[in-house]
Amino acid sequence: MKSFSLLCLICFAISCAGSKKIVTSNENSTSTDKENSKNLESIIETPSDTFSIKDSLNITPTKEDVKNDEVLKDKITELKTKFLNRPNQTWNELLDLYVSEEGKVDYKSFSKEHQKLLDYIHNLSFIRSDDTFESLSKNEKLAYWINTYNALTIDLIIRHYPLKSIKDIKDPWNQRLWKLGDKWYNLNEIEHQILRKMNEPRIHFAIVCGSYSCPKLKNEAYTSENLDEQLTDATKTFLADDKRNNISSNNLELSKIFQWFTKDFKQDGSLIDFLKKYSDIKISDKAKKRFKDYNWVLND
Repeated sequence: MKSFSLLCLICFAISCAGSKKIVTSNENSTSTDKENSKNLESIIETPSDTFSIKDSLNITPTKEDVKNDEVLKDKITELKTKFLNRPNQTWNELLDLYVSEEGKVDYKSFSKEHQKLLDYIHNLSFIRSDDTFESLSKNEKLAYWINTYNALTIDLIIRHYPLKSIKDIKDPWNQRLWKLGDKWYNLNEIEHQILRKMNEPRIHFAIVCGSYSCPKLKNEAYTSENLDEQLTDATKTFLADDKRNNISSNNLELSKIFQWFTKDFKQDGSLIDFLKKYSDIKISDKAKKRFKDYNWVLND
């Protein structure tokens, strides 16, 4: 029965697709289990511009599912993954429209669709509140928190736009503005208490601070399925960008990110060992290091 309740909860979440829904009423109360199941799959696969949490769905599993707990567990996993990735359709649309290949953000145009961004953040909150969140894989959680951090950063800037720098906002990384699940968060907490504790140093090239010297914002959502490839690409791109880093065999002019978070990059060796892994340049173990000034001008 526990698995059955969990399945119903996930089915309820998926029902919130907004543009297409099933609601049990007197007119359809005689619908068969097979019809419900077919309609559910239709909802999952049908794209939606928004993902509003406002509708309810009553789904009755087939008798075979009730009898076979393993089938239920498999279905729960499948639905959970599809539900988790569903809101990224909206996030992908926004990033594609307002973030260039170079990572520059058109905040002025983005602000015209602020409500769409807020709807996306609302759905991130719903995902965090679901009982299944803690059972997600590491990659699913990483992708979730990276997308969340970037969306909240853009939201913070849009709330105060126009401005020249995120630092023009009072205490920007400590503003507790967003409720995800049953808890209020700020950006510092997500970065330092959640993401950094997941022991994946490449997150520093995926999350952005809305500034010129930060890594470029990828104009697509991070996903659990492609996370390793996406993080590797973000890291290599940042290291190869001579506006952020200048790397040669014997001299390293590095972003201050490598100074601020040195400990994170030494999990499997030295900082130079990390750089060697993601740079095409043969770096000497004795290469001299210095860190560049950080430019906090807005990345627009």
